[in-house]
Order: sequence, then C-alpha cells, then structure tokens
Amino acid sequence: MKTVAFIPVRGGSKSIPGKNILPFNGKPLLYWTAKAAQDCPEISEIIIATDSQEIADTANSLGLSKIVIYHRSSENANDKASTESVMLEYLETSNLQSEDRFILIQATNPFLLSDHLNDGINLLNQQPLGSIISCATFKRFLWNRDGSPMNYDFMNRPRRQDFDGAMLENGAFYINTVGNILETQNRLTHPIAIVEMPEYSAVEIDEPEDWMIAEKIHRKHILTP
Repeated sequence: MKTVAFIPVRGGSKSIPGKNILPFNGKPLLYWTAKAAQDCPEISEIIIATDSQEIADTANSLGLSKIVIYHRSSENANDKASTESVMLEYLETSNLQSEDRFILIQATNPFLLSDHLNDGINLLNQQPLGSIISCATFKRFLWNRDGSPMNYDFMNRPRRQDFDGAMLENGAFYINTVGNILETQNRLTHPIAIVEMPEYSAVEIDEPEDWMIAEKIHRKHILTP
C-alpha cells in the first residue's frame, strides 16, 4: 500500500498574487505543508500539482526529496476549477492502485505538522473503508438568520473554558483511498473521522491582513521550541 500527498498550487491567486511561494517566516508558504509531508514516514511522494513553472522551480528548490512535480492542465487551474477536478485529473493518469492512500493537503495552512498527518493515517488504518478530515476547535456562539441560537442555550450561556464548541473544517488535509475518490468523485467518503488540530489552525490566509496575523501565530506556535 502506497501513501502519497497531493498539494495543488496554481499560479493565478487573485487576493494575494503568488501567495503559494511568497516568503512566510523566511520560507515559501508552500514549504511548510510540504515539510510536514516530508517528515511523515508513511508518505512516499509529495505531488505538487501546478500550472506555474515558477512554482515548480520553487518546489524543486525546497530541498525536500519526496517532491514530484505534476503539471496540471490549464482548464483545471482556472478560477472555476474545483480541487476535485485536478485530483481526478491526476488520479486518472497515475499508476496508483485502488487501495493506495491519497492525502490532499492545502498549502495555505502552514500550521500543519507531520504529527497531524500521522494521526490521520493511524485513524484511517482503524476504519479503512472511510476517510479523514482535519478540523480545528471552534469556540464561538453561532446564530441562525431567524434569530435562534445554533450551538448553545443563550439562557444558560457557558463560560468559554467550559464550552465544547464545534469542529470547524480548517482545510489542512483530507485522507482517503484512491478507489473511494474515483468512485465518489469526492475527497471524502463515509464514515468520516476527524483529526483535531489547535484552534489557531483555523486562520485562513485570504487577504494581506490575514498573512500578517498568520505569520505571528506561526512564529509563536510552530517556530518557537
């Protein structure tokens, strides 16, 4: 059984141009998730799926031995293309087997560590017919548009430290088998198990202000011993 990591990175980011390879705490943003995959013993290859030669050159310069470049088609690298579309494009031309494990990793979550990936693979070993998703603890009080509370009783408002909150999909990674993905055309398959990542891993890097905040959080929690 083979385990591959798949990191789709296109060159046409609009909100932060070139963000996948911009310096983030001294390294290209792509480096941090690729390094997590590199440090995961189960992963044999890290597929960088890109339409950009600049991204490909940057990925090859990271010094990570597991990286393999996949040149994705232009039609699956435009603003309307889904992540599933490029996953399926790759899988339909690869020599991976149905039982092989496929880890979709999103480069924009630099809080991912190899320990999280190891936890996900171990969970999949326990439920080989399903899939794995990463989530962050989310301790916020949510409301429906009709004025009704979604996840707590406002008459008995809990203290934050006593509030379980909810699990928020943080987009860091998804694990499934190749066979499941090809059958359902989706990254996830029931039953789904969750790898819980820290609350700060829910920070999304969509705007320049997000970048500054994420760098500070990353320095505190990832770079500080």
